Amino acid sequence: MCECMVCKRIELILQGNNPYFVRELQTGYVVIGDYQRFKGYTLFLCKEHVTELHFLEQNFRYTFLQEMSLVAEAVYNAFHPDKLNYELLGTGNAVHMHWHFFPRRASDTPVAGPVWKLSKAEMYAEEYLPGEQELSVLKEKLEDELIKLLEKR
Repeated sequence: MCECMVCKRIELILQGNNPYFVRELQTGYVVIGDYQRFKGYTLFLCKEHVTELHFLEQNFRYTFLQEMSLVAEAVYNAFHPDKLNYELLGTGNAVHMHWHFFPRRASDTPVAGPVWKLSKAEMYAEEYLPGEQELSVLKEKLEDELIKLLEKR
């Protein structure tokens, strides 16, 4: 089994053991972020274990990007941010491409800038771990918006 954190999370989804899992799409898995410092923080995990977009087969890549855009729109519609920040990462313990979607609000950080300017203690404070009920609400909101968008396709 792959030792990367994203592959491990996908394995949990496949086993039915990832409580943050929202929906499977053709090229990836939509999950709510473990910590909700930014309410509605969501990830889209690529089904392929690659580190770069250009390593994906061309048709898969195009579909992955279309689905990323769909997930972003669903996050925006579900959580109504002032601005939605996107990041495609794949480094450290997660050398596997995955999109981060951060719903941002005016003055949601002490200093304007990327979320990563916050300390790890702030980003991953226990108070931002959603409880069972909150997680259920977040997932339902996002799933509802995904369904609406998928029905339009």
